[in-house]
Amino acid sequence: MSSYTTMGSGAEVTAEVERRRSRFLAVLARASSVEAAEELPARLRRRHHEARHHCCAWVVGPERDQRRGDDDGEPSGTAGAPMLEALSRATMPSGAADLSDVVVVVVRWFGGTLLGAGGLVSAYSDATTSVLRKAVEGGHLVTRRRLRRHGVLAPIAEVGRWENELRGHGVLVEETDYAAGGTLAGVPAAELRLAVADTEAESARLDGLLASLSSGAAELRAGETVWTDLP
Repeated sequence: MSSYTTMGSGAEVTAEVERRRSRFLAVLARASSVEAAEELPARLRRRHHEARHHCCAWVVGPERDQRRGDDDGEPSGTAGAPMLEALSRATMPSGAADLSDVVVVVVRWFGGTLLGAGGLVSAYSDATTSVLRKAVEGGHLVTRRRLRRHGVLAPIAEVGRWENELRGHGVLVEETDYAAGGTLAGVPAAELRLAVADTEAESARLDGLLASLSSGAAELRAGETVWTDLP
């Protein structure tokens, strides 16, 4: 995958549902690794130590290949699995079911009435769906995209114009190094450090933009790839 949807950095969303006096508090947060995902249920166990269950599910990684659902003492398959299913199948604002690097914990306080397997599946699924809906409606989601970094020399006198033109065409201008010490077409140059989506088409488009700006003199240097939250 070259992009996916995730929670904004530092965001944490909660939602609550009730079934026959049992309370289900869902907490959704970002988790960029399995270790980070494991921190949220541990933290909520300390905060809500009187609750009977702290069930969780997570999806981690650009390929969404690290997944887990934990029933935490509920009957097997009644909590972690439906929570994981809700995370995996949730349609994001982009129209894709591409949510990743997230963890959801549902804390349950028992209300005194057994819900049965079907009732538990429904409650844990609904709690997860509710907190996902609040995350979407609250604008807490971002697109995380794999970018390819590039470097190019630009005449110092033209740097401002080049930056504006490139930004206007959707190119991320990460940094301008005026101490690079290079020259372009015989004049002093600074180095622009740019990033575009990591596709051949985007790299070719950037090459064409720079050729137009420099009358063919600019030479694009490809660098590393990096995952970045889009502004």
